[in-house]
Amino acid sequence: MSRIGKLPILVPSDVNVAYSIPELKIKGKFGELNLILPDLIQLQETDGTLIISPKIKNRNSQALQGLYRSLINNMVVGVSEQFTTTLNLVGVGYRGIVQKETLVLNLGYSHQVEVKIPKNIAINVVKNTTIVLKGCDKQALGLLAAQIRSWRTPEPYKGKGILFEGEIVKRKAGKSGKK
Repeated sequence: MSRIGKLPILVPSDVNVAYSIPELKIKGKFGELNLILPDLIQLQETDGTLIISPKIKNRNSQALQGLYRSLINNMVVGVSEQFTTTLNLVGVGYRGIVQKETLVLNLGYSHQVEVKIPKNIAINVVKNTTIVLKGCDKQALGLLAAQIRSWRTPEPYKGKGILFEGEIVKRKAGKSGKK
């Protein structure tokens, strides 16, 4: 039995949940998210809580129960509170700026890197070197953060690159010269 899947999801009063088989729509003050539920999962809504249970008790449906419970919980938290991811630009001359619908990054290349900002994600650049991403869709937020980070992953010798907030780069010693 899935331990995560058995837990009920608490729905705040400012979040609207609409379920018509197989589509689930969750709407809150920060946006609206949709999810299509598989046939093996059933959803029950009772006074401010959602309970996910499998229709047939087998290994696959119990795994899906835990997965979809986590996905639905992330949707509820996202539309009511929003998710935040912070990236730090570490390196001489590394900086970022938001221009209209794009994030422009100077990362030591001969050209500027331009990243298109999706409509459901807000980007704020603090002090040219800290990028704060906010959005209600946790998956889209993580994907955008990974795409931005892929332009300059942290390197172990000088520690330069794009780092997540609180990430520690394990440093290596460089080559030692001959004596």
